[in-house]
Amino acid sequence: MVFSPAPTGILTPGSEFTVSELSAMALDGVVVKVFGEAFRAVSEPESPALRAAALAHQIPAGLAARAALARLCAAWVYGCAPPPAIISVAISSRHRSTALPPRSGCVLHEVHLEEFDVVRLGGALVTTAVRTAVDVAIHEQPASARAVLAAMAVHPELGCPLGRVRTALANTVHLPGKRRAQLLVENMLGLGGT
Repeated sequence: MVFSPAPTGILTPGSEFTVSELSAMALDGVVVKVFGEAFRAVSEPESPALRAAALAHQIPAGLAARAALARLCAAWVYGCAPPPAIISVAISSRHRSTALPPRSGCVLHEVHLEEFDVVRLGGALVTTAVRTAVDVAIHEQPASARAVLAAMAVHPELGCPLGRVRTALANTVHLPGKRRAQLLVENMLGLGGT
């Protein structure tokens, strides 16, 4: 069987295959599920761009062009967190947003989001690694935040050493959870108490 994946390398139900056909191909070892109903050919290595494209197919069409994958979703895209149970998307509070449809599997966060806070991967907008680390430190439970931050810090290509995350946190405006996040990062750096 020969098939041509979309430019992103992701295969989804629709134009070429049904979900049943993709599931059968997964059982036959031809494709591998990336996320939801998004698959990749076994010959296609998984990458941040593929994970971003897979998540992007789950975002309602009205938001896909202006909402960025964020928080633990973005951390998963970067390979530093498990697959998300709920897709977190961030939209700039300067944009007009729409309500998410029921059972979309997404949660929408209206935030202060600048151009330099997002990158495009696999055709999807994703918060940068540093923005992702800051958001995770502020908004996630300490145990999961610690694990994600530690994973991000050991990947030099992400540019998220804990010292840089600490500086980025210091430069954020007053947000609920900021002080707790700063203490978490300082403890990880060995600068704070236990």
